[in-house]
Amino acid sequence: MANVESAGAELVCVEVVYASPQQQTMIPLQVPAGTTLVQAIALSGIVQRHPEIDLAKQAVGVFGEVATLDRVLRDGERIEIYRPLLADPKLARRRRAASKNKRSV
Repeated sequence: MANVESAGAELVCVEVVYASPQQQTMIPLQVPAGTTLVQAIALSGIVQRHPEIDLAKQAVGVFGEVATLDRVLRDGERIEIYRPLLADPKLARRRRAASKNKRSV
């Protein structure tokens, strides 16, 4: 677990995760209370491991809920960096339904 030195400050444990098609990376950290998502991501070094990450374009979240980069973290939270969608889920569903309807006619 990566630790951040802070004289006398309370530390919280968090985890930064990112999954590419090839691998999943999980980095546990101890950071000072009051640390934001963007600060924890920077401290984790995950962007150096996965240079395709672009926080200006990609959403981030905590336990499956999208969050802003300035959100302050709490102990035990998991920061997730989401990959861009390859297809609009609503459009893909409509296409599958249309295709299914054509086959059953």
